[in-house]
Amino acid sequence: MSYQILTEIAASISELKANPMKVVASGEGMPIVVLNRNQPAFYCVPAPAYEAMMELIDDIQLLKVVKTRLAEESVKVSLDDL
Repeated sequence: MSYQILTEIAASISELKANPMKVVASGEGMPIVVLNRNQPAFYCVPAPAYEAMMELIDDIQLLKVVKTRLAEESVKVSLDDL
C-alpha cells in the first residue's frame, strides 16, 4: 500500500525519540513527516507553521460567510433613514 507524503522532509520515529528538537530543526520551519516502519505515522508541525495553517483555515471559513452574505438579497438604506 502506498501513502502520500505531504512534505519534503521525513524522520523516523527512532530519530524523533533520540533528539526531537533536532528533527524539528531539520524542517527549517516546515512540517516533517514522522515514519514508523516506512509508513507515515504523523506530521510534526512547528508552532509558527501551525499558527499559519490555523489562520488559513479561519480565512477560508470567513470567506464562506462572506460568499453566503453576498448571495443574500440586499436592502438599500439611505443615511438619512438611520
